[in-house]
Amino acid sequence: MDRRGLSRWGVLLAAVLLLPAQSRAYNEPSVNLGFTTFLDGGPPAGPGWYFQEYVQYRSVEQFNGNDGRELRAPDGTPLSPNLDVWISLNQIVYQSNRVVLAGGKWGFEAILPVVYFDLQTPNRMGLREASPALGDLYGGVFLQWDPIMGERGPVFMHRIELAAIAPTGKYDKRAALNGGAHFFSLNPYWAGTWWLLPRLTMSWRIHYLWNDENSHTGKQAGQAVHSNLTLAYEVLPNRLRLGANAYQFHQIENTELNGRPLPGSKERVIAVGPGLVYHFSPHDHFFANLFFETGVENRPRSTVFQLRWTHHFH
Repeated sequence: MDRRGLSRWGVLLAAVLLLPAQSRAYNEPSVNLGFTTFLDGGPPAGPGWYFQEYVQYRSVEQFNGNDGRELRAPDGTPLSPNLDVWISLNQIVYQSNRVVLAGGKWGFEAILPVVYFDLQTPNRMGLREASPALGDLYGGVFLQWDPIMGERGPVFMHRIELAAIAPTGKYDKRAALNGGAHFFSLNPYWAGTWWLLPRLTMSWRIHYLWNDENSHTGKQAGQAVHSNLTLAYEVLPNRLRLGANAYQFHQIENTELNGRPLPGSKERVIAVGPGLVYHFSPHDHFFANLFFETGVENRPRSTVFQLRWTHHFH
């Protein structure tokens, strides 16, 4: 069940606050970039309770500025420290079988992340980390529509969710890398799956992101749109799907400091890679995804590998 939830911890590095010279950027919270992939338009086994466990490993290759190049010291020396991030997301989802609005069935979800940073210290950027740490709590309510059926099976299914991220995670104002972002965010989305052919599916999740001000720094990260996109082919009927997965993040307005825009602070990234989902049964599903980031501005550039297990209680 590709539900999401995920949220701020997905790219915890986006909460990095760099040295004063670079502090106009790297302020967006971590959100769902690639956590949810194949068959994201609906649950795999209908209404009921679900548990999902996500484990993501991020190998940070470099920290980029607003020109898409690695941050460097005045003498041209690269500033990027060695950094690896391990993230565990623990998610509970409930979907009812009761129609409440326009044919949609209500449901809710909650996610609690745990984060560990492996940071080279000391480093030229003066970065510090606070881990292991609990991340910010994500919660959302959604409407899920039943699949639209055709002559050869399902054709389309989708869901909309109103989601929020509460600043409940660990936050140390002395550290640049934290489990929590120290501000509230709204992050609604629309997710869908379209059967292009009986064995070929395209799935997407499109998000809007709004952030409150960080009371410690006086910064308010700009609004953004981000999305996940996948294409999968069913190689083994009811067992194995192979495909491609991608995500993108686009900050549409500059970050503000004490109410004033900071020029050149917009963050961007695109990532693509291979993935698979294996269906052990209608109630247990295993996902594996690999992403290579490119076109990165004002963010760390990473290679990302993740595993996910979905279980339906029945």
